[in-house]
Amino acid sequence: MTEMTAVRTWGPRDYRVEAVSVPEPGPNEVQIQIGACGICASDMKCYLGGPLFWGSNGAGGYVEPPCIAGHEFAGRVVAMGPGAAEKHGLSVGDRIVAEQIVPCNECRYCLSGHYWMCMRHIIFGFKQQLSGGMASYAILPENALLHRVPESLSEEEAAYIEPAACAWHAVDRGEIKAGDVVVICGVGNIGLCMLQIARMRNPGMVIALDAKPDRLAIASQLGADRSINVMEEDAVAIVRDLTGGYGCDVFIEASGNPAAIDSGLQMIRKLGTFVEFSVFNEPATINWTIIGDTKELNIHGSHLGPNCYPQTIAALADGSLDVKPLLAKSWPIGQFEQAMNAALSGAALKQFILPTG
Repeated sequence: MTEMTAVRTWGPRDYRVEAVSVPEPGPNEVQIQIGACGICASDMKCYLGGPLFWGSNGAGGYVEPPCIAGHEFAGRVVAMGPGAAEKHGLSVGDRIVAEQIVPCNECRYCLSGHYWMCMRHIIFGFKQQLSGGMASYAILPENALLHRVPESLSEEEAAYIEPAACAWHAVDRGEIKAGDVVVICGVGNIGLCMLQIARMRNPGMVIALDAKPDRLAIASQLGADRSINVMEEDAVAIVRDLTGGYGCDVFIEASGNPAAIDSGLQMIRKLGTFVEFSVFNEPATINWTIIGDTKELNIHGSHLGPNCYPQTIAALADGSLDVKPLLAKSWPIGQFEQAMNAALSGAALKQFILPTG
């Protein structure tokens, strides 16, 4: 086979299902057949044309078209270049997932162990030299960070490993202590994973915030002690009331709505920890006096899922992290436009592309 079907990005709202050459693995590279590829919120923002992805004022963005989209994927090893088996400890037939980022292993951050902040990193699905998972096959380069996937996981669950690992890292950044009141703001795909992972830390209470009743219902199903519709209730007042007027100990922002930041600053207690996870399409203006002089908050960013894949995979395998209620629909690759429109509608949770469908 010399050709495969792939979804390639050419510009905002210009994603094309095309026949392209099957990539062949070079030295230390691994070729996998993709099982499934999830549509991420960043895929949606890229599709819509956000400046972060396509650039503005003459500055380039993340995307270098044409490139094969998708970074939430897993697959099975079908071929390896010279040296790859030894370097990665793999065999043909192994089921694996790659971390979203491929680091350079040479910059200051890589050398200090902070590879996810690599100065010269490449992300699957945004660059021509690193094709994503919306294709029948993909090449995982020499520096790719690879992890085995249990056979017990479905193709969709395996593709969920990447976003679930991101959720795990965000919860780690919250430094939750036993008895803490934790607010997860935005219970979409990743927020619902955060909720379950936060519950593993023995909190006193986990509160879910969202504007969609169906997502709040799933949050309650997955263990939220209180689910608050921010469009119908005063979330700040409720959280303060539930905490004796103090506010929550940990606030994790996963909504992508700039207005959520101010709400979080209002409902978090003094000396609390605020975790910012979302990627925004627009700048957010906040009152920094609250962060410093008024509350002396700990502000933690969260980027990707570094060092979180083994425990994420184990939790998915033993069922302590359950993504089955989040699986919406899997679409043949030829129906990419329908899949993207379904994802953009927000009516359901995770949509998947099946490259072999």
